[in-house]
Order: sequence, then C-alpha cells, then structure tokens
Amino acid sequence: MPASLQLRLKKGSDGRIASFALHRADGSVTVMRNPHAFFPIHDLTHYAVETTLHHRRGFYGLVCEGWNFEDFGSPWPRGRLPADIAPAESIVGLFDLERATGFPMSLDELNRSLREKLAERPGAAVRPISLAELDTIRRRISDYAARWRALPPGETLTLDFTPGEDGPE
Repeated sequence: MPASLQLRLKKGSDGRIASFALHRADGSVTVMRNPHAFFPIHDLTHYAVETTLHHRRGFYGLVCEGWNFEDFGSPWPRGRLPADIAPAESIVGLFDLERATGFPMSLDELNRSLREKLAERPGAAVRPISLAELDTIRRRISDYAARWRALPPGETLTLDFTPGEDGPE
C-alpha cells in the first residue's frame, strides 16, 4: 500500500488558521504554523483535486515521499518540482482564480487554460478534465470549505490522503 498522510488543519482561538500539519504513515510530520488565511481553502482544493483525479504525485503525494512545507518554495531545498509531478498545482491554480474572481470557468475554458499552463512545462501530461470530474471537484471544494468555516475555534479538521485513491464523499 502506498504511503499515506493525515491532514490536520487547526483553527486558533481567534477563528483563523493556527497550523496545518501533515502526518506521514512513518510517523514524521511537516507543520506550517500561522499560515496566511489563503491556505486552508487552497490546501483543501488540492485535496479535492488530487483525490478526485487520483493523483499520486501532486502536492500531497510529494509530502508522502518526504517533502516538507519549506521544500515547496525558494530556495527550493529539494530543487524545483519534479517534471513528472501530477498537474495538480496548475489545476488548483485555476480553481484559485475562479474563487478570486467569482467567475467559474466552463469545462472548455478550464481545459483550454489547463492545456496552456501545462504547455509551459515540458513533459507534463495533459489529460482533459471530464464534466463529471469538474462537478465532483467543485462539490468537494465547497463541502470541505464549508466544513472548515463551520469548525469551531480551537478545533481541527482532519482528512486522510492516500496517493492515487479517491477521497471521501
């Protein structure tokens, strides 16, 4: 069985995110304390995308492999993202754009934007998202975001992730 993670997003007493901890099956943990308010929904979007599309090597898949939060940015201690990483970051970026603008893309617009983004990455696999997948991702993002917003201060939202497996309904 592939390595798995437990995601733990904790709200502080003020209702904002206090920490995000990713607990690996081997007992190791990577933690981001007091992250920007943008991150809970962004990271839950990653979860919705990577589980719906069965990504093995998206953000969470790399964390399962041993990457830590600080490995995903400058000075890139592990080097740039691997060429064979799943296109999760590109897809999540499109959903972040939708959320920021308030304008959902059509399936054709989303797939066209995804092709354009991935064309900038040599060797990136381009597979169109189906309407059923798009609907599932959007529903899951909405459900996870609602769970996060409804979570009382001081409580933790916990989700399990296994690379390549579908998420909970």
